[in-house]
This record gives sequence, structure tokens and C-alpha cells, in this order.
Amino acid sequence: MEVAFEEFQKIDIRIGKIINANQISGSKNLIKISVDFGDVKKQSVSGLLRWYKPEDLVNKMGVFVLNLKSRKVMGIESQCMILAAEDSKGDVVVLQPEREIEIGSRIR
Repeated sequence: MEVAFEEFQKIDIRIGKIINANQISGSKNLIKISVDFGDVKKQSVSGLLRWYKPEDLVNKMGVFVLNLKSRKVMGIESQCMILAAEDSKGDVVVLQPEREIEIGSRIR
């Protein structure tokens, strides 16, 4: 399926800094992540626990989609989505900028 460039431009993708991360009580996979985008702070619920300890995510920069419709996961509102790559073996890595850049920077 192809997506028109105009549709792609509607997606708000930005660099955020993870300021807090905790395993969600009662879950074996989910981490609640608090993210600073400079002008706004949001939280995300991500199934990254198999690959990351919550404390290892704190102070890392990541790539996030901000304008997805919020949804509740295990009763916790997920307001944005962290982007990650998954290889053919099922290994997952969080996408990060290659060098320091201002938080809130837009991905184009």
C-alpha cells in the first residue's frame, strides 16, 4: 500500500527525551514511559520490557509519533508511540538520533 506524501506529512514525528520509565504492575511486557518534547510532556505504554530495563531507557532520546489517537493499555493512557525496529529474529531496538539534537525536533 502506498501513502501519498500529503498523508505522510500529517504524522507528527518528533525527537523526545525519556524522563521516566517504569514496568507496569501486573504486566510482563509493558513499560510506562514519560517523555519530554520541550513544549509538551506525554506518556507512552510500550511492550519493550523483553529488550530494555526501564532504568536503561531514562535520559535516552527516541523517535515518537505524537498525533496518534490516545488509547488505554492496562488502564494507563498511551498518548504517543515510540518507534522501534524489529529484525527477522524478533530482536527490537528503539530508534534514536545519531547525535544530540534539540528535543521536540520534527522528523521530516
